[in-house]
Amino acid sequence: MPDTNFDIIVVGGGPGGYVAAIRAAQLGMKAAVVERAHLGGICLNWGCIPTKALLRTSEIHHILQHLDDYGLSAKEVSFDIKKIVARSRGVAKQLSGGIGHLLKKNKVTVFDGHGKLNGGIAGARKLSVTKDGKPVADLVGKHIILATGARARTLPGMEPDGKTIWTYREAMVPDAMPKSLLVIGSGAIGIEFASFYRDMGAEVTVVEVLDRVLPVEDEEISAFAHKAFTKQGMKLLTGAKVASVKTSAKGAAVTVEAGGKSEVITVDKVIMAVGIVGNVEDIGLEGTKIKVDRAHVEIDQWCQTGEPGIYAIGDLVGPPWLAHKASHEGIICVEKIAGVKGVHPLDTGNIPGCTYCRPQVASVGMTEAAAKKAGHEVKVGRFPFMGNGKAIALGEPEGLVKTIFDAKTGEMLGAHMIGAEVTEMIQGYTVARTLETTEVELMHTVFPHPTLSEMMHESVLDAYGRAVHF
Repeated sequence: MPDTNFDIIVVGGGPGGYVAAIRAAQLGMKAAVVERAHLGGICLNWGCIPTKALLRTSEIHHILQHLDDYGLSAKEVSFDIKKIVARSRGVAKQLSGGIGHLLKKNKVTVFDGHGKLNGGIAGARKLSVTKDGKPVADLVGKHIILATGARARTLPGMEPDGKTIWTYREAMVPDAMPKSLLVIGSGAIGIEFASFYRDMGAEVTVVEVLDRVLPVEDEEISAFAHKAFTKQGMKLLTGAKVASVKTSAKGAAVTVEAGGKSEVITVDKVIMAVGIVGNVEDIGLEGTKIKVDRAHVEIDQWCQTGEPGIYAIGDLVGPPWLAHKASHEGIICVEKIAGVKGVHPLDTGNIPGCTYCRPQVASVGMTEAAAKKAGHEVKVGRFPFMGNGKAIALGEPEGLVKTIFDAKTGEMLGAHMIGAEVTEMIQGYTVARTLETTEVELMHTVFPHPTLSEMMHESVLDAYGRAVHF
């Protein structure tokens, strides 16, 4: 029988949970992870990773449709959706297995089952673990970290049925390629699926209740994305809402209301992408001092809940709902518990956001509108992909890099990009913000040529009227 007493018990083995457990073990603490489904959580198994595998396929498929642009030709190009899905699932399985190896390597004990808080004793907390309703173990931990993640939000009367109305799970493993589909919601998840299916040949309609697609992004980037998606053949309905979805053996009839008018759109499938809600149910929060607001657990800057000895991280505690945010919270939480010197609270303004559609979108810090609303006098720089040699050589001349600075101090307030590989480029600006870099250091930085990253330099220069290549 495995030991049941630990310094730290983490409930949930996703990117927040397993990272927290490994960091605890590195700091000499006896750690355990309780996971009811798959190590790696939604991210590795049903989110970040397998969707990127799908999007890589659609990117290649798009390139194959334009081989003549590169002086190449190929005949009878086709695809097998079952093989596409199998590759995506294989990538997820490989990485999930790798997490198990990492936990074993760091001597973290893993319990396969559902964890639920079960009271406490002097200086410690109790947690019961069950599997299929049967007891697995009763654990005691000095500290317990809740990392139970979140699930797809649904709309009343439009609950996913797994056949015609999909969540992200069904959208990742289609039995056949739909000829048409409608995506409800134009956030990162919705737009990524819209991009994948459009590039694979489906007719795609996106319905967004707000006035623009990718609404959390800078308005200028959203407008650029809207134009690019429309050019690809997507139908984008903003300032619109889905009034009803009626399913049949043939597909779905979706009633969409916008501008005082109503229209019925008939599609094969509907993808629900209207946000997520935290998994707060059946984890033993009742009778504790833990507060829940709109399906998310409330925490302080160190991830401590209202109940002593119990912490929460990741999607469970609210936005931004990002794997890298969850991982960083896990490390902060554990290091604070361990008394590590120099631990800093998480600054969400330094968390980059990435959307892997085509063209890609990435950002960090404030939008231009948010910076002005916060009272900053701003200097804004822009540089188009069309002015960059590497972008033109790649055949990717559509895009924009935008940087925002405080006019008085030179602080970089935000950076926003759209175009090829910007999800890789954004980290340069993220490091700059973490180091509290001003425009001076960025101007003095030597960027390699020819690279896409040169546009980052030019955008900074442009904010101060010094752009060279535009």
